[in-house]
Amino acid sequence: MTATIERTPAVKRTPAATIAPAAHTETTRQKATRYVWAGLRLALGWVFLWAFLDKMFGLGHETPAKNAWINGGSPTKGFLGNAVEGPFAGFYQNLAGAAWADWLFMLGLLGIGVAVMLGIGIRIAAVAGGLLLVLMWTAVLPPANNPFMDDHLIYAGLLAGLALVGAGNTLGLGRVWARLPLVQRLPWLK
Repeated sequence: MTATIERTPAVKRTPAATIAPAAHTETTRQKATRYVWAGLRLALGWVFLWAFLDKMFGLGHETPAKNAWINGGSPTKGFLGNAVEGPFAGFYQNLAGAAWADWLFMLGLLGIGVAVMLGIGIRIAAVAGGLLLVLMWTAVLPPANNPFMDDHLIYAGLLAGLALVGAGNTLGLGRVWARLPLVQRLPWLK
């Protein structure tokens, strides 16, 4: 008599490493952190955008209407011509009122402000804004209230932090921007 051996199908074992982890659940702290960074992003973006709008249209806060850029005023002449101090004063005073400096300054304020407010191109905005802020810091050395630290350096550091944490993804268009084919090919545009 021959015995019939019944075989049980082999169970395929999946290595633990290939099992997909459970979806990450965001903690309250993580969510709050995202929103704090988003709020700081919007606030700092507004600082740049407001500076552009006030200088462009002379809204009367810092720039009177008669000195507005659209009325023939120079956005760099007042500050660079009169307010600079310290070791770089002569350099900056020579730039005061130059058309190329006005255009570069205003385009920088607008571009940085819009990018930061919308949460797009944060990396580029952080670099450009950081450079602009450090240049403005060097124009007033030493700062009035501290041997070396002032709001320009703090804002530059904040811009770097915004870029590092991807602050444009919360209350901004950062995720949409990151999915654009051009941005996927050139990630430095994030």
